[in-house]
Amino acid sequence: MAGAARDGPERPEQQEEEEEHRLSICRKLCYAIGGAPNQVAGSASAFFLQIYLLDIAHITPFHASLVLFIGKASGAVTDPVAGFFISKSRWTKIGRLMPWMLACTPFTIVSYFFMWYLPPFLSGRVAWYLTFYSLFQALTTLFQVPYSALTMFLSTDQKERDSATAYRMTMEVLGTLIGAALQGQIVASAHVSHHCTVNPAVNTTDSWHDTPSFLDPADLLYHQAKVYMIAAGVIGGVYLLGVVVLFLGVKERDDPYALNSDRVLPFCKGLGLTMKHGPYVKLTASFLLISTAVQLEQSNFVLFCTQAADLNNHFQYLVATILASAAVSVPFWQKFQQRFGKKCAAFGISWMIPFAVMLVTIPSLILAYIVAFISGLSIAASLLLPWSMLPDVVDNFRLQNPHGKGYETIFYSSYVFFTKMSAGIGLGISAAGLEFTGYKPGICRQPSDVILALKILIGVVPAILILVGLIILLFYPITEESREETTRALEMLRRSHQSTENLDDHTVDTSV
Repeated sequence: MAGAARDGPERPEQQEEEEEHRLSICRKLCYAIGGAPNQVAGSASAFFLQIYLLDIAHITPFHASLVLFIGKASGAVTDPVAGFFISKSRWTKIGRLMPWMLACTPFTIVSYFFMWYLPPFLSGRVAWYLTFYSLFQALTTLFQVPYSALTMFLSTDQKERDSATAYRMTMEVLGTLIGAALQGQIVASAHVSHHCTVNPAVNTTDSWHDTPSFLDPADLLYHQAKVYMIAAGVIGGVYLLGVVVLFLGVKERDDPYALNSDRVLPFCKGLGLTMKHGPYVKLTASFLLISTAVQLEQSNFVLFCTQAADLNNHFQYLVATILASAAVSVPFWQKFQQRFGKKCAAFGISWMIPFAVMLVTIPSLILAYIVAFISGLSIAASLLLPWSMLPDVVDNFRLQNPHGKGYETIFYSSYVFFTKMSAGIGLGISAAGLEFTGYKPGICRQPSDVILALKILIGVVPAILILVGLIILLFYPITEESREETTRALEMLRRSHQSTENLDDHTVDTSV
């Protein structure tokens, strides 16, 4: 009875604390919707920018590789810079992270629009696309770094953070689906197979020619440029809508992890500490390889369908199948990781390897849809897990460095930096490989070396990267048991500090 009496007064406080940490479904949805626009725009550019530069803008594969690599690199370089300035930001009435997301949105929309604009001049097109793609990547970084770090400032409860992350990943995959579907349906007429026609009057062993037989090149180019601009305008509107929902529906908490005695960790010192943190290094090394594999699949999939697999009239539906499968399977992976652990769930990413290899060796329509569905399952796991595991790494670091604060943005900005840089290198090498093998924009049939290169970029290279990434992940030290121990230890640390503060408040100063 005494124990019950002792526990009685604590129950309302515990319930009040749980209510404080609990996130409503509406708030989780608004948070998730806020991240979708970046994925909508990123998906459209990931699937279609390379083929747009090659076949619409008529840029050589070498110059396209420069645009893709330098653009990704500019976004990657912006990550630590953004992390530095955001970590120095002061709290405002709308939060510390929210002003960054609101301020960069209008400029992001403008840069995205001009990234798909076909300028009337030909000699300066490389500089044009390099400028606006780099600007778009840098601006999306200024949005992504505070948005991803916002996870840590929604609640201190690990389950609530995981739940918010699952909502976010589901909506981001849906955003990826919406972006690819919108872009694919709007611009599909720019890439249909009837643009190449057979000329029976010429006596050759192969009725396909190295130059396209367009009925009216000027009208065709105008139509291609127009549909890409329409798609850019539609996606820009979606971008603006998502950010408005984020601003109206999400409340940012002012650093709920920090104790009153904690001091802001200097950026350079914090960066050095994070780079030495073992769990973070292993997690980042693993998923930068896996994300590079996914980027290679995305950027070369449309080219593979149109140039190597005779699936010109199906590529937009295959892309939609990939992303619909990914969107539907995110809740499954969330339940799977809760029951079997996050490391175990990560090995679902390997499902795409055998099917991708089968597609490039035995290309067929039915197999292509099977590969698209399985790839979607694996892509969902690759998107959900790193963002679900990164807060665990931050908590682990907090336990080892209990009296520093402000390093959450350092973790997130440096993680995005490494993944973007690796993806940029992968995309640059990919486009350069097409240049080396003799890719020619606009022709009806590419050389056999180009087709072989596309098969390697779709099948062999992603398989190797995923396998190496998963091997590294085997050495990731944070398990479900250690994660729960860390959560309990951090809670005890906060409670003991609050108790000490209360004692200090009631202590009389008797010093002479």
